[in-house]
Amino acid sequence: MTDEFYEGTDWQGSSEPWVPRDVQDDDLWPHADNVAGKDALASGLHPVLAIGHVGDVDRDMDVCGVVVTFNEVLDRAVLNVAPGYICKQYVANILTYAESAPATWAASLYIGQSVYVDSSTVAQGLAAGVTLTLSPFSADGSPNPRAGVLFYDQTEQQDVGIGGGNVDAWPKTVLNDRTVYTLVNVKLWPTALGWAVVFGRLPQQ
Repeated sequence: MTDEFYEGTDWQGSSEPWVPRDVQDDDLWPHADNVAGKDALASGLHPVLAIGHVGDVDRDMDVCGVVVTFNEVLDRAVLNVAPGYICKQYVANILTYAESAPATWAASLYIGQSVYVDSSTVAQGLAAGVTLTLSPFSADGSPNPRAGVLFYDQTEQQDVGIGGGNVDAWPKTVLNDRTVYTLVNVKLWPTALGWAVVFGRLPQQ
């Protein structure tokens, strides 16, 4: 359901790399406590969120990670922020906004396509349980941090992988005249500059 953050047992697309970090929920966005119209964090949910303040002018530099666990008593989440980690997420095909509403949409999703943590809300056409779009800017014009890129599921590796004999599932065709939500794998991969700021060195390509 796109009105709730992803909670499937198959949310992990890879077992590593693993860089867990404890973060208080008031330092995470977008979710209900910080962005009206978004789903609320709860135990068992695994959204990709940004660490920082939703109103910062340089929020496109925020570190992004996937929620591993959430402690509702302490209001504290554990996020895996390791670049290269793969997780399953809903991604909206929104490319741009105009007058606080989606204006253009992608007709297809492809491997390596950038996805961004987007604070736009239900009123602007983004479901409450979806945090990722294809737009580098939100509906109010704020810059979105890049969470990573679209990547293969284990069952989508052609002629190999789980099940074997798989066909090439990419690119994925979607409607290009409205907002649609597709459940796909996302490989966490920040911009090179964002990586350098946080970890002190550039990622290996």
